[in-house]
Amino acid sequence: MTSTPLRGPAVLHLDLPMGGAQPRLWQWIIATVVAIGLSLGACSALVALGVALFPSTANYDHFGFGDYAKLTIVGVLGAAIGWPIVTLLTTKARRLYLWAAIAVTIVSFAPDLWILRGGQPTAGVAVLAVMHVAVGVVTYLALVLIAPQRRPKDEAPSAAPADPA
Repeated sequence: MTSTPLRGPAVLHLDLPMGGAQPRLWQWIIATVVAIGLSLGACSALVALGVALFPSTANYDHFGFGDYAKLTIVGVLGAAIGWPIVTLLTTKARRLYLWAAIAVTIVSFAPDLWILRGGQPTAGVAVLAVMHVAVGVVTYLALVLIAPQRRPKDEAPSAAPADPA
């Protein structure tokens, strides 16, 4: 007796592999550490660039490493936890995860808009917004490239063409 896999909305490609297509744990851990390190490096570089381009932001509170580092680490960890969860839902997780990353990045602009409305310097807030985008891009790429989704166990790898020689 064979069981039919559960199916979700076609647009989301929810075929629910339920663990058969998750990334390997060791790759996921490495990808998470790389994403945190590269995200912190990108944020530091963007702060330096922001201060160089906008000298008035040199002492901007939100440019302190401790200020953005803790939020960056929490955000990357949240995104990293999301990757294996998305791979539980679909064998085409990269697409769904990309859309989720875009949505989360857009939502992450809300605090920036809030502090801008509260009188924070526009240049400083703009740099913070670019930092959100950088963290999103770095984290997405690190997770999907270093900890790729595996093929479901019941799906055979595609056969390589025979060598004509």
